[in-house]
Amino acid sequence: MSYHSYQIRSREQYDLAYKKSIEDPEGFWADVASNFQWQRRWEKTLEWNFEEPKVRWFSGGQLNITENCLDRHLAERGDQPAIVWEPNNPEEDYRVLSYKELHFKVCQFANVLKNNGLKKGDRVCIYMPMIPELAIAVLACARIGVIHSVVFGGFSAQSIADRIQDAQCCLVITADGAHRGNKEIPLKAVIDDALVQCPSVRKVIVLTRTRVPVSMIKGRDSWWEDEIRKVETQGNPACTAEVMDAEDMLFILYTSGSTGKPKGVVHTCGGYMVFTNYSFVNVFQYQPGDVYFCTADIGWITGHSYIVYGPLSAGATTLMFEGIPTWPDAGRFWEIVDKFKVNILYTAPTAIRSLMGFGLDFVKNKDLSSLRVLGTVGEPINEEAWHWYDENIGKGRCPIVDTWWQTETGGILISNLAGITPAKPAHATLPLPGVQPILVDEKGEELKGNSISGNLCIKFPWPSIIRTTYGDHERCRQAYFATYPGLYFTGDGALRDEEGNYRITGRVDDVLNVSGHRIGTAEVENAINMHTGVVESAVVGYPHEIKGQGIYAYVVYNGGSHEMSLVSKDVVQTVSRIIGPIAKPDKIQFVSGLPKTRSGKIMRRILRKIAEGELENLGDTSTLLDPAVVEEIKKGKL
Repeated sequence: MSYHSYQIRSREQYDLAYKKSIEDPEGFWADVASNFQWQRRWEKTLEWNFEEPKVRWFSGGQLNITENCLDRHLAERGDQPAIVWEPNNPEEDYRVLSYKELHFKVCQFANVLKNNGLKKGDRVCIYMPMIPELAIAVLACARIGVIHSVVFGGFSAQSIADRIQDAQCCLVITADGAHRGNKEIPLKAVIDDALVQCPSVRKVIVLTRTRVPVSMIKGRDSWWEDEIRKVETQGNPACTAEVMDAEDMLFILYTSGSTGKPKGVVHTCGGYMVFTNYSFVNVFQYQPGDVYFCTADIGWITGHSYIVYGPLSAGATTLMFEGIPTWPDAGRFWEIVDKFKVNILYTAPTAIRSLMGFGLDFVKNKDLSSLRVLGTVGEPINEEAWHWYDENIGKGRCPIVDTWWQTETGGILISNLAGITPAKPAHATLPLPGVQPILVDEKGEELKGNSISGNLCIKFPWPSIIRTTYGDHERCRQAYFATYPGLYFTGDGALRDEEGNYRITGRVDDVLNVSGHRIGTAEVENAINMHTGVVESAVVGYPHEIKGQGIYAYVVYNGGSHEMSLVSKDVVQTVSRIIGPIAKPDKIQFVSGLPKTRSGKIMRRILRKIAEGELENLGDTSTLLDPAVVEEIKKGKL
């Protein structure tokens, strides 16, 4: 399989591809899509209407994404490494799975799912460590048309229960536990707690990883290894890939919205495959034989698109890492690059800033000469971190791709292409072919020309755009298509410089971006308010030197005369228990009241300014129900 026909190799080719993709989007994407293995060619390339919203790509086309990620590579690169896995503990052996072995294991586990009565359209929740079996489980679901919902291994039992109930999953795939740095995470115990509220789940398959004692419930729980043995006694039958329509659901991935309940973003088989592959080979300029290392977790969209589906559909070697960047020391990433001769490294600004703080001792004795391309994802990268990454990791010779995209977009929408289009520190730069960004003012009027800033919208669909939010299409419309009719609203503000490069300036709605992960303020507030003694709370973001944004909580408490430092710790514990440690507040300020309008709306704008340290210029506070509360909050600022 060759992707040379649609891999852009020069600035001129980019300009031509972009021009064609805007003038004739259907022709452009039909050309790209014809490079894949379809069981039946599509009848209509695109139907769309952003009002409903309704988007359909490659209607009538039939395929299975795993045939494109596995089967079609077997003849040419069956023995090439598909997944290289580095364990949390550097003393443990790493593993390499060739395309042939990965194909075999995916078919084997797909048969396990079939043995358990799963069929096309069923939903499965996957809550696993970052080990090859997680990728195998994801692909096995896709193989038989079962919809996967992967939940990040740091979420709490309540968060998992919410996601399982929303999707009505009938089976959970998990492990006894997970290793992360020097911690052990009791995955099975968390699942047991979650399932108390989930009658739809009739089966749990548990992989052995940490050998921590777990409860195994008769009739519901079974070991992964026993299930595999059963398939082996059946003679490891082949597993024919289920024929899927291009618009059949591939997976649901839950993301925080600006209201409390997480929403299940739905991606479908055809368009998602075409776009993740196209963006992968172009943004990173992947060449056959390259070792590509994305440091994300598969529980997030970055792991779905750029550890599993994008790289494997391109026949790439993708490296999976179980651990964290700072354990056993802060040289771990550089050690992995040196050990596996990594050519492309894709990581988050949070990780870069954290590693910067440890100094250069951890970098200096590592051989990073194999690196050719660096990338960042999750949030805008600040200039200081960009230059540190460029000078100390890329040694000034590796282009840095600063990629902007979202769970809902499925793949990278705005980014320079490595070494092809120019990079500019802290700018995502130019849209990929097929992506039509515009900036609008508050009223939704388009802002034309350069050197302007506004709200970032996209005016035309790309193949991997969100199709719906699971079970609640109206919520999808409200969240992304209702603010500015006829446009997809990203929720981000952006600036377009004099050369037309985009710089993302951050969220303009009530969503925080903490360490590259989106967390809804309402979700955190709901969790804080569940703590006994808390009357109400308001949460805002503030600049945090490592995480990008930290979580600042203002809490009204009347739970008696407890020591407030203890109450503060209890509130943090409550949030961890309800959502997960990822959402716990960095600062908690106890206040007697919150600034509210006369209609009862909390003025987060004022609270945000105070949290950011801007105590003057708070705008007009005379319209507030009780303006005096603002002075009190200013005095108590942490």
